[in-house]
Amino acid sequence: MTLYRNNHYVPVWYQERFIPLGNEEKKFWYHDLKPETVVSNGRPYKRKALLRWGPKKCFCQDDLYTTKYGQWLSTEIEEKFFGPVDAFARPALDYFSNFSHPSAEGDLFHRFLLYMSIQKLRTPKGLAYLANLTRQIDKNAVLFELQRLQKIFCAIWTECVWSIADASQSETKFILSDHPVTVYNQGCFPLSEWCRDYRDPDIWLSGTHTLFPLTIDKILVLTNLSWVRYPYGNPTKHRPNSNPFRAAMFKFTGIQVGRSLSDQEVTAINYIIKSRAYRYIAASEKSWLFPEDKLKAPRWDSFGRNYLLMPDPRSVSFSGEIIIGYKDKRTDSFDVYGRKPWHSNYDDKAQHDREWETFHAFQGEFARLFGPRRRGLSFETHRLTPEVDSDEYHAYHLGLEQKFKKHRYKSRRT
Repeated sequence: MTLYRNNHYVPVWYQERFIPLGNEEKKFWYHDLKPETVVSNGRPYKRKALLRWGPKKCFCQDDLYTTKYGQWLSTEIEEKFFGPVDAFARPALDYFSNFSHPSAEGDLFHRFLLYMSIQKLRTPKGLAYLANLTRQIDKNAVLFELQRLQKIFCAIWTECVWSIADASQSETKFILSDHPVTVYNQGCFPLSEWCRDYRDPDIWLSGTHTLFPLTIDKILVLTNLSWVRYPYGNPTKHRPNSNPFRAAMFKFTGIQVGRSLSDQEVTAINYIIKSRAYRYIAASEKSWLFPEDKLKAPRWDSFGRNYLLMPDPRSVSFSGEIIIGYKDKRTDSFDVYGRKPWHSNYDDKAQHDREWETFHAFQGEFARLFGPRRRGLSFETHRLTPEVDSDEYHAYHLGLEQKFKKHRYKSRRT
């Protein structure tokens, strides 16, 4: 039983993805953001904030997943729940770390999505969030709620625009935090009510991005489709159909690939990861732990206003109703927000028309800001979207901003 009582809430195998091949020590710089003050021989002193530790000593806590009934202890959750979860997740992370079109492995997608959802809940920060969500104060009850609600984030993430970005050309690489599935919302500052203590902006707020580093060089960013279609609205407003407990459709062809991040962009992402960590972060290089030294006191909302985490809207299709046919001649249908025909707002025409204008205005603004080279490529009509738009197509996109922009959809950058 002792073997299963030291619980890694960030698995060792996942941590190892952030150690470069040439690092013979296999150790991190492990940074305690809130070092404790302890008393020794009657004198108080603060513990070291920076340690040189390997993955087995990082991001772990004794008996985090151990349930207790009187004097009887059980490690079954670590053995029989998290053990299999971690085992089936590894090939799924490998798949998305090396994803390329036109691949579409449904089984690995489901494994990956479930692992992400559980990873967001299994950390000390996630468990505190879950205790508050379910109004449970008993540790055993919270751990059982984790198993019951393990898919709570899956439907919303399924309907996001997925973008996989690459830091291989950057000297700075991604850091690790004690809450690896990080969220960012430009309207929710770190000291706001949305972010105090264990709280995070909900993923069903329209302007919330979900960030999940896959390796030291790769990161997945999930963005609500409603925010891509209408990035000029209130980022803390709920996205349409924010109910997380339902079926959802995923479109492999919509995954954006090909974005190469600059050193400044990786540093900015690390700043977000560090800002949303609960207590600990780790990196292979000490300097990566202090992104604030390179960013010169950035405004929190500037990352959103500068579209750091946004997919390229020119590589996002403006689709509508999805109809599925089965072998037994049954059919099923969803709109882009997962609503079924019996929902009152199913395929809402007013929403569609408004988003048609704001989405195309955003395409135009994005073309003006970033030029004809696309920042992400999806898979359309049996091929990748172009890396660089032709002069004619770029001119078309540039014209969209003025054609569709109205005073209430003003561009946030000039």
